Amino acid sequence: MAQSKKKIQPADLSKVTTYSIKKRPTKTKTKSFAKPINLKQPETFFDTLPKFLKASDLNEFIDLTYKARKKKKPFHLLLGAHTIKVGLTPILIDLMEFEIVTGFSFNCAGLIHDIELAFYGGTSEDVQAGLVDGSFGMVKETAEMFSEIVKFAASENIGLGEAGGKFINAHKAKHRSLSIFAQADALGCPATIHVGIGTDTIAQHANYDAAKLGEASHVDFRIMATICKEINNGGVLANIGSAVLLPEVFLKALTVARNLTTNKNALTTANFDMITHYRPSENIVNRPTKNAGKGFNFVGHHEIMIPLLAWGLKQKFLAE
Repeated sequence: MAQSKKKIQPADLSKVTTYSIKKRPTKTKTKSFAKPINLKQPETFFDTLPKFLKASDLNEFIDLTYKARKKKKPFHLLLGAHTIKVGLTPILIDLMEFEIVTGFSFNCAGLIHDIELAFYGGTSEDVQAGLVDGSFGMVKETAEMFSEIVKFAASENIGLGEAGGKFINAHKAKHRSLSIFAQADALGCPATIHVGIGTDTIAQHANYDAAKLGEASHVDFRIMATICKEINNGGVLANIGSAVLLPEVFLKALTVARNLTTNKNALTTANFDMITHYRPSENIVNRPTKNAGKGFNFVGHHEIMIPLLAWGLKQKFLAE
């Protein structure tokens, strides 16, 4: 049955209700605008940022981290191995030396790349080319050194991260000054490694001992749980470049920490990555801080964002 068509009339805008701009709440005000950078005073860079969105968030995160460290609370980093491969190790070591960063946790690839850099001054390979002929990850020296570190961890009943740093320093690796694990060991900062069986090139070698590796990594998990007790008591944690493994480890370690203590949950967290992922968003930014603090999310390339973060933190501390 055909419907009768009725012509739709345009709305009569002469009848709308208006009000004065003087009565309207305004989000953007000139006092919050960015300022031109004064090249004669580069230390004021962060004060020139606009007080909006992520620029405001970054300044707030830096300020909260500063306040936490002034109270002797930890600032712990979860780091993907990409941070090593893009040359950020000197910046991370510098933050440890200034006692801004108090410790860090890596996935297994972090130690692999770190020992290659420490002993040979270079790391990372062309995965696609090596995959064609089956040579990807088949460097014998790396597997041999990693195997020795695992054995050392087992013999000393210590975590994998600590064993890696001590191994590099004991063998006086030529580039150990740029090894984040060696310098953490020298500075007395906790360093933990969290592994997945079969996720790293070392699993391709005959000297791979999954049982001892897993045991050493579980020691590091328990160390991480202890660290989380203090993080959860007013500390700060940042995840930089781990999309799955470390956000999952942190969630479980934080659960253990909260299970073993009666402190009121209070912490600040941040996620730094090149794109937004589900697990960091939930396990770092949202879930841990619910009714317990504040979480931040920053999107950008590590080789830009982490030096920027370090600059802001050092400026804050050196201005004292």
